[in-house]
Amino acid sequence: MALLEQELKEIIIETLNLEDIRPEDIDTSAALFVDGLGLDSIDALELGLALQKRYGISLSADSAETRSHFASVHALAAFVASARTR
Repeated sequence: MALLEQELKEIIIETLNLEDIRPEDIDTSAALFVDGLGLDSIDALELGLALQKRYGISLSADSAETRSHFASVHALAAFVASARTR
């Protein structure tokens, strides 16, 4: 799971052009939105599209479940891992 979390951190940085942030700067359990990285809804859409392209996963923008998947890098990794095994 640590490898997937590292990969997701790199995707977040690349997709959102976070030039001043390195993967090791992102706390795996920290919030991605508001607190933590401070991402917003536009960032979520961009990140969701990148994840769909990279992993072939399906996300619903309006789903409360999707919001919980984007709570942290750890939660996102758990979702991607479970979606890959289906």
